Amino acid sequence: MTGTILAEPGARRQGRHLWLTLVALSMAGMVASVQQTVVIPLLPRLMVTFDVSVAEVTWVFTASLLAAAVATPLLTRLGDMYGKKRMILFTVGLLVLGSVVCALSDTLPVLIAGRALQGASSALIPLAIGMIKDSFPPARVMTAIGVVSATMGVGGSLGMIVTGLIADRTPSHNLIFWITAGLGVAAVVLIALSARDSGAGAGGRPDLVGAALLSAWLVCLLLAISKGNDWGWGSGTVVGLFAGAAVFCVVWVFSQMRLRAPMIRLHLLVGPQSLPANLASMLLGFAMFGSFTLISSFIQTPPSAGYGFGGSVLDVGLYALPSTVTMLLSSFMAGRLSTRLGPAYSLALGAGLCAAGFGWFTFLNDSVLHLIGSNAVQGLGFGIGFAALGALAVQHVPTDQSGIASGINSLVRSIGGSVSGAATSALLTSITIAGTSVPSRDAYVISFGIITASAVGSAAVALATGMRARGLSRIG
Repeated sequence: MTGTILAEPGARRQGRHLWLTLVALSMAGMVASVQQTVVIPLLPRLMVTFDVSVAEVTWVFTASLLAAAVATPLLTRLGDMYGKKRMILFTVGLLVLGSVVCALSDTLPVLIAGRALQGASSALIPLAIGMIKDSFPPARVMTAIGVVSATMGVGGSLGMIVTGLIADRTPSHNLIFWITAGLGVAAVVLIALSARDSGAGAGGRPDLVGAALLSAWLVCLLLAISKGNDWGWGSGTVVGLFAGAAVFCVVWVFSQMRLRAPMIRLHLLVGPQSLPANLASMLLGFAMFGSFTLISSFIQTPPSAGYGFGGSVLDVGLYALPSTVTMLLSSFMAGRLSTRLGPAYSLALGAGLCAAGFGWFTFLNDSVLHLIGSNAVQGLGFGIGFAALGALAVQHVPTDQSGIASGINSLVRSIGGSVSGAATSALLTSITIAGTSVPSRDAYVISFGIITASAVGSAAVALATGMRARGLSRIG
């Protein structure tokens, strides 16, 4: 009896500690997501501020994307080796440093350098998911992953809203970066005080050769994808970058197969347990990131084009609020759903809801009410889907590899988003209103149709994975 009484205060203390850890990790993930979208509405203003072309100012966004591609697998692997808390603090520190550099910048190169430092924060979500798997009781893992995963969409929406509010009040870009720096400092304090590593670090030495090769082919690939429209898809530079990506990728795979302790164990990328989760993540990332840019452009298009709502940057964020609310609500339900259905079937449900929301707006896009309704359905889907993805990515992975497994899943999602941005941008610039450079309604309909098909594909992969797992369990 006495033991039970003594155990109850200890259990309550542990519960409070886990709750604080979840708050800290969620805040860190939120700040990382904010920095991904916060500059998109600022690009036209930065062109005027620095007197540069579209191609030059795009590097403000591309630098962050390229840095994320390199940092995510490297930092998540280091988190498995030396402790996830240490790497989370280091990553948030880079975000704060990058934000300060951006806030003090008065030239474009300095701003791009700061954005590259900020881009490393993309490793926060997979590191946080790995820490949750290590630290939380099994019954709470799914719910906690759902909450942290939901910060991706919520942070993206908040970034647009904050940028819109500031853009209405000051012509300077500096203030927004002071805000992200302050949020990052608060996240560092919370994580330092509440989070602690529970999983045993794997130790060892980092695979620097593997990191260099991985960085090389990812930089070539993402640079070609992000600059294909500007430089020309058939240009020697873009073709050379794609060829370089292929060569570096082959050499990297060969090196990972030969090393005893590689940076990435390839079974975490293409193994039978990991490939479905990574493929579904890439398809859902294609849908989510593509929808961000498409919806933003559609809202700001003046009705004189025959479509669009003539909204401001702030309107883009406000119209996304229904999605933010439903995403938060569904993320809290995601744990129970995955417990009952399993992560694969939960992912199929989430991706299916996303497809329904995208399909809605594909065919009915002449009213703000349709936009709000479709956004709300998408939010439900993303809240359920990304929580399930986070769990599916680490479901069959040992504790000492949970960070890199989640990092790979996050990486392929970013690659999917990059491809989506390039593909939809190419469509919008090639299908225009006669005699103008303004995209036609058909360009948006086709683009949203492709986004819908991608979400359907993610749902199909997840459904097949769940059915296969159920069949194997019956045989066993």
